[in-house]
Amino acid sequence: MRNNRGSKATLVNALSAFILVSLLASGFSAAANIYTRSGILTKEMSIPVDTVKMVAGVPLKAEDVSPLLIGEQIPVLQMRKSTGEMFDLNMSVSETATILVFYRGGWCPYCSKQLSGLQEIEKDLIKMGYQVIAISTDSPDNLNKSIDKQKLSYTLLSDADLNAAKHFGIAFKGPKNYDKFLPESSGGKNVDLLLPVPSVFILNKKGGILFEYINPNITQRISAALLKAAAAALREEV
Repeated sequence: MRNNRGSKATLVNALSAFILVSLLASGFSAAANIYTRSGILTKEMSIPVDTVKMVAGVPLKAEDVSPLLIGEQIPVLQMRKSTGEMFDLNMSVSETATILVFYRGGWCPYCSKQLSGLQEIEKDLIKMGYQVIAISTDSPDNLNKSIDKQKLSYTLLSDADLNAAKHFGIAFKGPKNYDKFLPESSGGKNVDLLLPVPSVFILNKKGGILFEYINPNITQRISAALLKAAAAALREEV
């Protein structure tokens, strides 16, 4: 019988080393601020919880979020699609392994670039057995604008009240200059003026987190090529 534990460890180490080398080659210098699959790039929260400034139950700074970790299960969540219909995230994940992406909104240029990159590799991800789901603070109407503008074929979900982002531990207080804008883009539901730290999770059909990339620097996103490589490396685990 094959030693699955040994194979898994080898896979993790190889994947982590590949991502580390690729990120450093791409100019990433703040590796401590990136949450990923292994300890190589995992930031351990060393600041006591009671010293982190909070508002509405979330940190004031993106650097202080406490996201769900590798091996944990996603929460039970329902959100609205661009059509306004309710979408059962857990049921969908139980049917198909999932690339789950949290982005700020279609108004964010870095997010728009990320969405386009996902569209470019979606067919390859589907062939591997994955579906792509992207979640943002946008209202369903604004999700439609992103779908039409960028010709997206994967599922976009509205987390206008940041409930999902809170449960994933990636919500934080948005900058002061967003105070007027955020309620408008969310259809009036983002009353606490929050934002998600842009994040990517790879989930198995049990809703377990196999991989994550979470970077407080909004200008830095995992590339489509690296995400595709990570998804390919994890195919046997989903």
